[in-house]
Amino acid sequence: MTCRRTVFPFTAIVGQEKMKKALILNAINPAIGGVLIRGEKGTAKSTAVRALAFLLPEIEVVADCPFNCNPHLETEMCHACRERKARGERLPIVKRRMQVVDLPLGATEDRVVGTLDIERALKTGEKRFEPGILAAAHRGILYVDEVNLLDDHLVDVLLDAAAMGVNIVEREGVSFSHPAKFILIGTMNPEEGELRPQFLDRFGLCVDVEGIEDPPMRVEIVKRWLEYERDPHAVEKKWAAEERCLRGRIVKAQELLPEVSYSDDILTLIAQIAIEAGVDGHRADIAMLKVARTLAAYHGHSEVTEDDVKEAAELVLPHRLRRHPFQEPQTRPSNTEKSFSKPHSHPHQPSQPGEKKTII
Repeated sequence: MTCRRTVFPFTAIVGQEKMKKALILNAINPAIGGVLIRGEKGTAKSTAVRALAFLLPEIEVVADCPFNCNPHLETEMCHACRERKARGERLPIVKRRMQVVDLPLGATEDRVVGTLDIERALKTGEKRFEPGILAAAHRGILYVDEVNLLDDHLVDVLLDAAAMGVNIVEREGVSFSHPAKFILIGTMNPEEGELRPQFLDRFGLCVDVEGIEDPPMRVEIVKRWLEYERDPHAVEKKWAAEERCLRGRIVKAQELLPEVSYSDDILTLIAQIAIEAGVDGHRADIAMLKVARTLAAYHGHSEVTEDDVKEAAELVLPHRLRRHPFQEPQTRPSNTEKSFSKPHSHPHQPSQPGEKKTII
């Protein structure tokens, strides 16, 4: 008889509210583009990531497919599963929890993207593919600890796959692709080196975490962890109601998200904040809108408000603020506060019929 695996409950984590919010938003809407968590060791980063996977509802996958294909959605199927479905074959289905796939620091590119048997492909025309880490991460969480210590080329590969939702492997004129939609979560300790600005900008969100200095909260952290070490199943049971409540809220937000609309005033406000913050390019504007829509769904309303934008800016802008060489990275979008101190039109009021916009 095997013991059922336990994980420290997500809702039992003390403090670190911004980190937990960023993780929840990515669970609701993976199109946000992942989150980079910067901070010292021992601040519940990896605990929160594994707890999130345990919190989320189980997913259905094609039982005999190495790519964790969605049996109900062709856009999340590999070529082989789509062909089987087109032939009228009934795909075997199994339910399981969302997986957390770790990317080890010493991983090679072949280990990450997978490998093609070139000799076999050239001789027989058959594409034999050995799946890599990106295949295992499809429809799950790809967790990269110390992402700042990874080879730049690997970081680029990860961010490309996360943005496109597909992994393409090309060798000697032979190519193979498979879906690779995952929640990318990177963690790093800034004291060990920064991530290059061009990579920072491609993470949807960024949060900075540090040890809690409030004595009662630190005491509570110790109590809860020791309680979990003594009897993890009891702690799991103790927090089960809270976990169900948050899980239900996430599911409702996922259902509401496609219906969330926004006005031109909201777009103008987002552009104004991005300009005043001095960010480069337009990724920040796009990310701010995606996050604001996701926050609206999480808060249970169907139109983006000014407060949603303000809340989104605090997660989207910190790692995108322009800085000079040798200057310490800024951790707070201080310029965003100026945007909200100025009078704006009232984007939180419902716009006129025909003026709403929705992203599907």
